[in-house]
Amino acid sequence: MTSIKMKTIKTQTLLRTICVVFAFVSSITYAQDTNQESTTVRDGFIFEFVVGGGIISLEDSAGIQTFDKSQGTFVFPDLKFGHMLNDKLAITVALPGNIYEFQDNDRHFGGVIPSVQYWVKDRWWIHGGIGLAIDSPALYDIKDDVNDDWNFGCAVMASTGYEIYKKKNFALNVQSKLVLGRASLDGDAHRDAVIFNIGLGFSWL
Repeated sequence: MTSIKMKTIKTQTLLRTICVVFAFVSSITYAQDTNQESTTVRDGFIFEFVVGGGIISLEDSAGIQTFDKSQGTFVFPDLKFGHMLNDKLAITVALPGNIYEFQDNDRHFGGVIPSVQYWVKDRWWIHGGIGLAIDSPALYDIKDDVNDDWNFGCAVMASTGYEIYKKKNFALNVQSKLVLGRASLDGDAHRDAVIFNIGLGFSWL
């Protein structure tokens, strides 16, 4: 009972820390943008890829992994496709993803997430959605009967970014992203993931 209580406390502490960092980054980007006027005309299709890293914490119902341990991870892949509905609002499909280690094998936790992106200010945007979670072997580390299982579930995502450089239809942004997901495993088990990333986004719109 004590171990379960400690695990719950650590999980809550991790989630609260991530939320505080996420809110802090958002407040910084807002403060940087309060005195700027809108000068950008956005139209047509959007494409973005992100380079960065972060932390991932996983727990499964079988008790093999717990939120007590987090892993440093790099972003792969992190893509976004979409289309502008107007100058400030876009519909998108996001493909977040992170590599993690499980039983000496590399795996990938990511998703395909329909989402919306809104520019609160000329350079500051917020982005979020809900969709399909995918827990799979890393494509370079697939092993027959060892690391070849693909698991699916549900994931939610929220991110925010600030465009530090813009030229014509290109923008370079600094962004943070939070992903919460659950994938179903064999035998009615499941795996939960909490991912927080910080990266550089290269976008064309």
